[in-house]
Amino acid sequence: MEILGKNKMKVYGTAVTGVVLLMLGVLSSITVGAADIDVSMVMKSFFAMDSSKEQTIIRTIRLPRALVGALVGANLAVAGALMQAITRNSLASPQVFGVNAGASFFIVSAFVFFPTLSSVSLVCLAFAGSAVAGLLVYSFASGGGMTQVKLALAGMAVHFFLSSLTQGMIIFNEQAKDVLYWLVGSINGKTWTHVNLILPWSLSGLLIAAVFSRSVSILVLGENMAQGLGQKVQRIRILAGILVIILAGSSVAVAGPVGFVGLIVPHIARKLVGGDYRRIIPFSALFGAVLLVYADVLARFIAYPFESPVGIVTAIIGAPFFLYLARRGRNIKQ
Repeated sequence: MEILGKNKMKVYGTAVTGVVLLMLGVLSSITVGAADIDVSMVMKSFFAMDSSKEQTIIRTIRLPRALVGALVGANLAVAGALMQAITRNSLASPQVFGVNAGASFFIVSAFVFFPTLSSVSLVCLAFAGSAVAGLLVYSFASGGGMTQVKLALAGMAVHFFLSSLTQGMIIFNEQAKDVLYWLVGSINGKTWTHVNLILPWSLSGLLIAAVFSRSVSILVLGENMAQGLGQKVQRIRILAGILVIILAGSSVAVAGPVGFVGLIVPHIARKLVGGDYRRIIPFSALFGAVLLVYADVLARFIAYPFESPVGIVTAIIGAPFFLYLARRGRNIKQ
């Protein structure tokens, strides 16, 4: 009982720490930028609105940007946690398994061939691209029996192939060059329109993932055991795949293919709160939001006062982490 009590206190303490970090990160995101805005003005803007330049910047530029960053970070982290669970592969993530590259390829193709498409149509195309990439990886890896190594190799092959096609279109089509900045992964310039675009998909996807987390935890124990406990294994995998497409696709449509968030954060959550996905999924959402908000703040100092894509910071953090995991060759520990 004493151990259980300590575990609960650790989980509650981690949750409080994460929420505090997220609040401080959002506050930093609102205050840091080319225009100097102090904390007192930020706090005032939440209670007494006026038409000053500072409050206009806060309400129309920096607050929606911080919210988009938090939502995208939560989406990608939970998508990565689900992928690591259903594949039982600690290297799985939307980027490593080509999901982000598929969504990017479809969106860039739309910029080239159908430049007048609406934002909603771009989100639908991102979903389609994510699904196509996921199916390609699954079909290549399943031939002759699926293994974790084959799955990882197929994912990286599809990722590089689709990324090469995307870059080729940008090189040979003048109208596609405008997406180069977006292609690195950026939340600069996001507005309330982008918040409204991603919010329904984020809320529905994260909520269903949280409800679905018990079944995911059982699936991680092994297919035979999950079937013995009455779980519909194939149905669980299909639903998890749909959630990955929704969460990763909507994030790429709004912010571009931000890398490594879905790889890093589930490992952090697993280390902090254990291997139960009823905890990993909500804590991945929380710390995914924390990571991307702080990464966006750091990205502003790379070429200050000019803006840099947040994907640069996540790549700097994530690439060594990926190499560490690859070298250790560890599977998910429950």
